[in-house]
Amino acid sequence: MKSSIVLIFNPTAKNASGRKIAKASHFLRSRGYKAEILFTEQKGHAESLAREAVKESPSLIIAAGGDGTFNEIVNGIAGSEIPMAILPLGTTNVLAKELGLPETVDGAMEVAVRGTPKTVSIGKISITCHSTLVTRYFLLMAGIGFDGEAVFRINETLKKISGKGAYIFSGFKTLSVFNPDKLILDMDGKTYTGYSVIISKVAKYGGNFKITPDARLTDPFFYVCLFKGKGRLDILRYVTGVVAGKHLGFRDVEYVRAKNINVEGDAHIQIDGDYFGRSPARIELVPDTVRLVF
Repeated sequence: MKSSIVLIFNPTAKNASGRKIAKASHFLRSRGYKAEILFTEQKGHAESLAREAVKESPSLIIAAGGDGTFNEIVNGIAGSEIPMAILPLGTTNVLAKELGLPETVDGAMEVAVRGTPKTVSIGKISITCHSTLVTRYFLLMAGIGFDGEAVFRINETLKKISGKGAYIFSGFKTLSVFNPDKLILDMDGKTYTGYSVIISKVAKYGGNFKITPDARLTDPFFYVCLFKGKGRLDILRYVTGVVAGKHLGFRDVEYVRAKNINVEGDAHIQIDGDYFGRSPARIELVPDTVRLVF
């Protein structure tokens, strides 16, 4: 029997099924691994399962779910030597697309057991909520402003049914009520202002769109895309610009590389596609925090 692997499975992920997890389990056991399958029961459970699994020192943790599940497990294993591989079962699977991973069970599992763990730098965000400091790691991005509010307004029931459609519907709903506070950002000692910002470790966003096309998980810094307009026509122009890949040429879009960022102003925040809270926020790059298999 080879070394042990823990697979943490989110059964509520958009593309999850009992058949897929059974196939993944059979794949591991047929190759001689001792496989333990853990099922999440509620939001946040993947993080606690991962933290407990680390204590048993498995050779690998496989995260089976969507980007939100991957975020939770990263928060459970950050700072440990246990590598994480992924089985993408989510709505958009941004991390899988970023890493060029197969989205089939057999393909993803083959990479999990044969790939090489690589140490990556990730983000850490801190906010104050009801006088308590709240801190989380993120793998992909933090969005503050329009997309943070769009995630805040998502109907979770609709998300389970329609997946990406829930994000599109929420975006249109947010567009009709968006009345943003000005954001003041201190990025590595320089001051910038705008109304929405994406602070990213990856190139891809919402699937295959690219808001920060130069960002790489292995790079020790963020790429930041700051949108300075706040009107409805501005937002529509930014969206069409992102779709066409032309937004970085707009005069009212700032594109910056940074490691430490302070954000002042009141706005909703999403991290890795899930709602987090409201700014002000501090965001910093934490080097060599997680080992990813890809």
